[in-house]
Amino acid sequence: MSYELQALIGPAELVAVAAAEVSAARPRPLAQGLALIPATPGFLTALRFGDEEPASPGVAGFDWFSDGLERRLAAWSKAGPIACVEADYFGGTGIQRAALWADGRLDLGPFTSGPLEAFPPEGGPISRVLRRLGVHVPAGTTARDEFDAAGLDAHRTTAAWAATP
Repeated sequence: MSYELQALIGPAELVAVAAAEVSAARPRPLAQGLALIPATPGFLTALRFGDEEPASPGVAGFDWFSDGLERRLAAWSKAGPIACVEADYFGGTGIQRAALWADGRLDLGPFTSGPLEAFPPEGGPISRVLRRLGVHVPAGTTARDEFDAAGLDAHRTTAAWAATP
């Protein structure tokens, strides 16, 4: 079974402000007061300036970044923390990448886990930034980590997140 996600995640109020600035944004609610914007091709294109190409993978390690996205994350993060997350799994192996912007700058990460790499004791990249966003694993639930507690298991692809009403 596969799982693929490229998204921005932050407090629902901040995500609503960000989405209002980019017509191609499709914000979706998550648990614990968060929301996400799927990083669809249309959303990423809307953030580019002119003929700008995606930035090199050096921008927080994400190969789908553009300078426009990085500028927007810095601007939005002045109002509150916002994370960029990526996961790509197939058959139980894959990668996770996550970083968090706050106060106008990259503040946490980027964190990356590679194929067959065990997560460190502090958790996987996405769980680490979700924890910084205030996500906790409630006692007595089936959630294994912050990833589950936030509800990121609701859909298995970025496109499915974008298509959800």
